[in-house]
Amino acid sequence: MNKVSKFVCFILIGASVLLAGCPKKPKRPDPSATTVGMGPSGMSLSPTETNVNPDTLGTGLEKKPEGPDRYKEENLERGVLPTVYFDFDRSGIKASERVKLEQAAKWCAENKGKQVLLEGHCDWRGTAEYNLGLGDRRSNAVKEYLAKVGVEVVRLEVLSKGDLDAKENGTAAEMTKDRRVEIVIIKQ
Repeated sequence: MNKVSKFVCFILIGASVLLAGCPKKPKRPDPSATTVGMGPSGMSLSPTETNVNPDTLGTGLEKKPEGPDRYKEENLERGVLPTVYFDFDRSGIKASERVKLEQAAKWCAENKGKQVLLEGHCDWRGTAEYNLGLGDRRSNAVKEYLAKVGVEVVRLEVLSKGDLDAKENGTAAEMTKDRRVEIVIIKQ
């Protein structure tokens, strides 16, 4: 190749790199279309598919609200059980937070038949998809811990809200409160 051909190739490659730019941030999915949890076969389940027939399981669980109304605020009871907080970009449960999970497990043992929703949250940093995944990993970590200390898995439901409820451009203190799993009672 001569010098002119090399120069033209360099200019064309440089221009294509500059014009390509960065991809735009994808649109946030509708919360009702997000994954609630994984089924026994490893497939994603929708909120209505996670309902379990208590009669066939012999658990004594009461019939749960079904469909899109399942996770409406009027069907949830917040503040009874403690909230578990996480470090930035982490889904591992800190030793200091395990005491809260022991309290939640004790409450579950005293309140047989009650369903619990483990609602995963993140701070505003990161893409919507990443934060939904991180919220899911956090709530599943809490689910696994509660199962290990004796809570029946059939009573635990997982929902990731990602950064939907996070304060955008929040302070460090606000972001610390956004990185959490809320343990919510589902009214029956």
